[in-house]
Amino acid sequence: MKKGELVELTINGYAFEGKGIAKVNTENTENKKFVVFVNGAYPGDKVIAEITKVRKTYAVARVNKLLSFSPHRITPLCKHFGICGGCKQQDLNYEYQLKFKQEQVKDAFERIGAFNYVSVLPIIPSKNVFYYRNKMEFSFSDERWLTESEINSDLEITDKNFSLGLHVPNNFYKVLDVNECYLQSELSNSILNFTRSFFKRKKVLPYSIKNHTGFLRNLVIRQSFHTNDVMVNLVTSNENDQLLIEYTDELKKLFPQITTVVNNISLKKSQVAFGDYEKVFLGSGFIYDKIGDWKFRISSNSFFQTNTLQAETLYNIALEFADLSGNEIVYDLFSGAGTIPIFISKYAKEIFGFESVAPAIDDAVANASLNNVKNFKPIRTDLNKSFIPTLTEQKIPLPDVVITDPPRSGMNHKTIEDILKLSPKKIVYISCNPTTQARDVKLLCKEKYQLTKLQPVDMFPHTYHIECVALLTKIIK
Repeated sequence: MKKGELVELTINGYAFEGKGIAKVNTENTENKKFVVFVNGAYPGDKVIAEITKVRKTYAVARVNKLLSFSPHRITPLCKHFGICGGCKQQDLNYEYQLKFKQEQVKDAFERIGAFNYVSVLPIIPSKNVFYYRNKMEFSFSDERWLTESEINSDLEITDKNFSLGLHVPNNFYKVLDVNECYLQSELSNSILNFTRSFFKRKKVLPYSIKNHTGFLRNLVIRQSFHTNDVMVNLVTSNENDQLLIEYTDELKKLFPQITTVVNNISLKKSQVAFGDYEKVFLGSGFIYDKIGDWKFRISSNSFFQTNTLQAETLYNIALEFADLSGNEIVYDLFSGAGTIPIFISKYAKEIFGFESVAPAIDDAVANASLNNVKNFKPIRTDLNKSFIPTLTEQKIPLPDVVITDPPRSGMNHKTIEDILKLSPKKIVYISCNPTTQARDVKLLCKEKYQLTKLQPVDMFPHTYHIECVALLTKIIK
């Protein structure tokens, strides 16, 4: 196979990150099991695929033409599907989205983790499959992605240098104008469309990551599910108080549901949706939401589980796996705004939350106070280095249980080494990436621990992302 070649393939499997699998007989491999991963294809599809990358034992391709359709395909709800980089599986029956996610967790732990006969508990579906997100990050760009109809039109395109929406896949520069998204609420769509029209009317330029000019970087909308709070966070490259006052005034008139407006100012050249500092133009600069019986303060840059309703399910599983009696010392690594420690606080003696981001520590302190939780102490430390010196300095007792919820990249090897030295009775590992989770669990289970349970939870319908909770128990010799 060569890059650019068109090949006819029958898809008979599905890989992590949403790629159909076709197995091909070829003379170039000894075992005759050359694999092609096809973006945009599902099991049961017959396709003409264009090869985009070739390696010794596999190739990557994209669908050029669908010859026959998988019986699991459905008509996507969103008109932007297939162009924007948001949903990847909206044209796949939700029942089969869950089936494939379950299989992918099992595959990751068998293939990457080298665990034989992994028993994966049935995946827990999301309570909502649309309008489930409490946060959306939209990008401004000075390069708008033109639709096929625009390209083929003879009309002059006058606004191709302004867009607000979502990036198209594999393109850091171009953004598709999105005027409806089914992941957040209809109110979010209205705020998005107003924001675009307001700044186009004011002739304010988007930030260019090529030449580092322009004002507008991101629009971040946060909504609570239990308190009806709404935050609009405009990320810009510098300050312009008068413009932000005008924007806020119009927002208030059109959308009285908005409770706070924040301006994050990012001085970085890279395109990231948070600032070096922020200014508040309406309200407190925070919103509040609940998980279970607990209320949480959420700042513009704090981490909070994106699917609020499903987060309660996830945390209940973590609590069940920890099986606390009320006498345990618990460490929560990557503790963010303190949601997990506060959620489990009734069931543990003491909880120490370790986090590297200063604003998250501030949120955790505020949330502990808000909920009158006395047995949780947030501690700032760098989890990319050994955190054991912090334990020694602050005379923190050793843990009975460690709960860890790292970013998609998983845990640093020094963090893994520290956990093994601390030798807790149980480790509850929450992850949004089963491949890095399987890698880390393999290292943790090398000598002291055994993998006891795996529970996938679907937090992100229509995407290939999977949340999974693993229980590791100490081997008693």
